[in-house]
Amino acid sequence: MLIVSATMAVAAGLVGCFAVMRRMTLAADAFSHVALPGIGLALVLRINPLVGALAALLAGSVLIWGIEGKTKLSTEAITGVVFSVALAIGSLTATGEELIDALFGRPSSATPAETLFGLVAALAVAGFILKARDRLLISLVSTEVAIASDIGVRILDLAFLIAFAVTVALGMRYLGVLLMGSLIIIPATIAKRLARSIDGMFAIAVVAALASTVLGTWIAALAHRPSGPVIVVIAGSLFFLSLLKLPVLRTKD
Repeated sequence: MLIVSATMAVAAGLVGCFAVMRRMTLAADAFSHVALPGIGLALVLRINPLVGALAALLAGSVLIWGIEGKTKLSTEAITGVVFSVALAIGSLTATGEELIDALFGRPSSATPAETLFGLVAALAVAGFILKARDRLLISLVSTEVAIASDIGVRILDLAFLIAFAVTVALGMRYLGVLLMGSLIIIPATIAKRLARSIDGMFAIAVVAALASTVLGTWIAALAHRPSGPVIVVIAGSLFFLSLLKLPVLRTKD
């Protein structure tokens, strides 16, 4: 379970870097709520909530991508609309303790299938971000330059949204869908403040996400509390620590 949570944190840190650079900070948190209708439907059908959450998130990704291409509205605006509708549908279809666990996270023993999916999906997301890093950066700087460089910008945007959706689904067990967006955004925000290069940003974001996840899971287990809020509190604490100005050491001539 620790290995799965660690790989999930790595994926969250990497995806978060581009989410922050693409100015998807608020949209990223709202996007995670798109999983709610899928969770509710999964509970009604008595299947694994992870399946329902992943299906809803993937459907939401395609929907947001399609509307963005047709209307040229911003990702934030479209995500806000989809989030509102998803939240309303989710509140109508799901109630009970299992829903609370899905919303706020409660680590438990995973089945072999869940463990395998978690490892493969997290590695796939991390691999995609690292492999597509240059293309994502070029399209971020200039869409025109990306198109001139034969980069399929629209397909790349869809692939990133899908990677984001999978990352949110992976974190459902540990943080719940309501808080997973925080683990994606907060470590990347820390990294953006402290890093001097894109590689440094990746490294800091991954370390912050890993530290928050591992430490938060351990503290939550000791305190018998849901892991999600504890992990986010630790991540938030790291962010506020990053705001402190460290004294500059000067050497005497």
